[in-house]
Amino acid sequence: MSVITSSPTLGEVFIAHRSQLCAIARRIVGTRELAEEIAQDAYLKIVEGAGAREVEKPFCYCCQVVRNLALDHCRRQTVESTYRVDTEDGEPPEVAGWPGPDQSLHERRVVDAIDKALATLPSRTRRVFELYRLAGLTQREIGRTLGCSATLVNFMLKDALNALAPCRELLDSA
Repeated sequence: MSVITSSPTLGEVFIAHRSQLCAIARRIVGTRELAEEIAQDAYLKIVEGAGAREVEKPFCYCCQVVRNLALDHCRRQTVESTYRVDTEDGEPPEVAGWPGPDQSLHERRVVDAIDKALATLPSRTRRVFELYRLAGLTQREIGRTLGCSATLVNFMLKDALNALAPCRELLDSA
């Protein structure tokens, strides 16, 4: 009676040589902790894709997967470091031209106040205001669009501006 022995799976080869594979990763990334993470990622890749291929030299294959992942990590770190800006306090840096969080919150409050004030207006008056301020139409063009006189459009704009007067105080306090 003959005994058939099957060759070890890639996962089994990886586990048997884990310390050697971690040493390969460590030589590339520099720290034991990163090497352990890379080895874990490599193991998962190997185990998940193990049924997809037959490998002639499983240990060499595992070494190559670890090496590639370690090199990818180093490349990614290099690219990220060119875009990363570190500050002493660990907070994101202030960017010139961008509002800070306080300014953004204040602007959001102003927009909400304007929206509430416009909601109190009759729909036609609000439409006139939107066409004038947002669409950039003249009072005559608005009158033609809505089928009313430019004088009526002027009065509706004054009503809208009166409703927005409290919002102007918010803007001035910025």
